[in-house]
Amino acid sequence: MDLLRQNVSDLLHKPAARRVVTVDVPAAELGGIGETRLAADPPIHIEISLEHVADSIVVNGTATAVYEGECARCLEPVRHSVATPVRELFEPEPIEGQTYALEGEEVDLGGPLRDNLLLELPPTVLCREECAGLCPACGTNRNDGECGCDLTVPDPRWDALRDLKIT
Repeated sequence: MDLLRQNVSDLLHKPAARRVVTVDVPAAELGGIGETRLAADPPIHIEISLEHVADSIVVNGTATAVYEGECARCLEPVRHSVATPVRELFEPEPIEGQTYALEGEEVDLGGPLRDNLLLELPPTVLCREECAGLCPACGTNRNDGECGCDLTVPDPRWDALRDLKIT
């Protein structure tokens, strides 16, 4: 994404220089995890500051997006917002898994943004924490009301004793 590539030549030539960047980028490039996807609308909103520190660029700010999926309990569509801090270091010689590469006079925010946002997505999407889900017997959404089904399942290990008649 071109919007996520930032030229930082103006920062690299001035010690302790700082620049604030606010940008909205389409979420389609980042995808999601499992059935949870970043929503196409609204776009991901990024507010960060880029700061020159000892031949490196420190990125500090937040990214806000909307994710959508299907509730794991009641199967209703879910749409929630998520905000995550973005605090990363871009340096000429990055440390594997800890920092990102400063590519000449550019930083590519796509990697850190993807890493931070996708880690904030829930592994299991719920419409709300107290969702009652679907009735396993008839499939009624129990958030709308009780269906009256008897959900007590007898333990099959006691079947032989149920047939026993004591007189």
